[in-house]
Amino acid sequence: MQKTTCILRQIFTVTQTRDGRSLAYWWRTAVTVFCLVGLTADVRASAVGSDVELKVGIVQRFGAKADDELTLKATAGDRLTLQFLAGNMEPQTVSLDSLKLEIQMQPLPQPEVEERVVLSTHPNFETAEDSALQWRAKGIEVEIAQPRRWQVWAKRDVYKTPLLRRLLLESLQTEDVRTAHLDTQIMKEEPKPSWVMDGLRYNRKNIEITSEKNMIQVFQGKNDKIGRTFVGPLKIQPNAYGTYTLVNQVPLETYLRGVVPNEIGALAPNAALEAQTILARTYALRNLRRFAIDGYELSADIHCQVYYGLSGAFPTTDKAIAATKGLVIVYKNELIDAVYSSTNGGVSASFRDVWNGPDRPYLRPIVDAVSSIWDLGSNSLANEQNLRQFINLQKGFNEEGKSLFRWRKETSLPDLTQQLQKYLKDKKHPQANFQTIQSMEVTERSASGRILTMVIQTNKSAIELHKEEVRSAFMAPISTLFYLEPVKKDKQTLWGYAFVGGGFGHGVGLSQNGALQLANLGWSSEQILNFYYPGTQIQPLNDSIAFWEQR
Repeated sequence: MQKTTCILRQIFTVTQTRDGRSLAYWWRTAVTVFCLVGLTADVRASAVGSDVELKVGIVQRFGAKADDELTLKATAGDRLTLQFLAGNMEPQTVSLDSLKLEIQMQPLPQPEVEERVVLSTHPNFETAEDSALQWRAKGIEVEIAQPRRWQVWAKRDVYKTPLLRRLLLESLQTEDVRTAHLDTQIMKEEPKPSWVMDGLRYNRKNIEITSEKNMIQVFQGKNDKIGRTFVGPLKIQPNAYGTYTLVNQVPLETYLRGVVPNEIGALAPNAALEAQTILARTYALRNLRRFAIDGYELSADIHCQVYYGLSGAFPTTDKAIAATKGLVIVYKNELIDAVYSSTNGGVSASFRDVWNGPDRPYLRPIVDAVSSIWDLGSNSLANEQNLRQFINLQKGFNEEGKSLFRWRKETSLPDLTQQLQKYLKDKKHPQANFQTIQSMEVTERSASGRILTMVIQTNKSAIELHKEEVRSAFMAPISTLFYLEPVKKDKQTLWGYAFVGGGFGHGVGLSQNGALQLANLGWSSEQILNFYYPGTQIQPLNDSIAFWEQR
């Protein structure tokens, strides 16, 4: 079986003042990691007590619009330092109080062709990564991208000529591979970040911004009057989509100060805050490979974890971060896939209920209740009638009373048709030009009740959607734990469908609303994590722990 090596990164030790301001960095290790077929990924923690430096994309698509604007300001009594290459390619350093970055569209000397082979399109990173492994097994070198939806691309520096790209595409077409297509754009101009200083306008592709106090305020757009404060240097750098990313280089424990209050809320009970902190730390370290194509590791949004820098940092969450410093959750000495969601609807899902790839033994269906109100062994939610009965239960769950625990949303056939057409067009699906939806049916569920297959009958053909594709295709379902109910407004003609379900998000692992209730009942953070991730252990980060290993 092939193994794929991905990750490790720059690790360093950092000392901090009480307010989180970094005073000095001592680099311990700098390891550049790339993906190679046929090697084993065995990424292990650095020495105990050190703090990993993360690269977080806090503004991912700067330059997607011609009027994009970013304003960076030093904090009171401080100044920004800009480093960039001057016109003669010599390094240049300037100091200023604030910097307004705008986009300047520069005409190219002659049109350029931007082209890549998109092998497949996916609703999430996990399924894209599993697909990437399958493409590699066929001998095709690939990279994972996220221009909008997650995609697997034929590796650009391997398939770097039009001839190689077309030969690859032709070979795939002879194998009846329908997901692959050529994405070609003719570029006549390119966006470049620019700023005005001393009456002169500068434009550079790479800009590093630091400050003496190591804190920088970021205002996104013309109407942002509040801004957010980030610890650590910032860098404007090109990404894989012809735009730019503002990347924050930040120590892990400082990063958590901007994640925990924005994920679970600063007023959560202490045990829930500690459980969330341990998960957030584990998640960050395990997922450093997500944006390798763009030269950073994590995003600051729901595709990873919501991160707002020091904005929103709160004493309660800082206390939980300090109390759990360095603690991670492991299974067989490897960081777990520390996924979590807002609300699971009363039952957690297994990994393969939502994503493709090997199941994780510690991610399994668990009824989210302290009392025995439903036996999954004798009443599997794979059965449609059992699922409907379960969804109609309201009492006895840890999430009882939460606004997203149970929900019902109606959508008309024209709206469903428009939504599905848009989704299929984005995927270059051959049936995207259908005209009407005639019926919709759930044909397969998992033991946790999640939809595995939904069949939509259109005027042209039957279209199958699998797992999270359902949420990507339609706006109404906020989880895949739901059933369909035909709606006939005039009691005769099918008007549309009601989505009747529970939960918000993928539902795998910890439920944040469930954890809040367990903490209120007096459960410790360790008990909460053991409940949602059975068979795992909480340990201090150490040299023996593997960050991530993909077999």
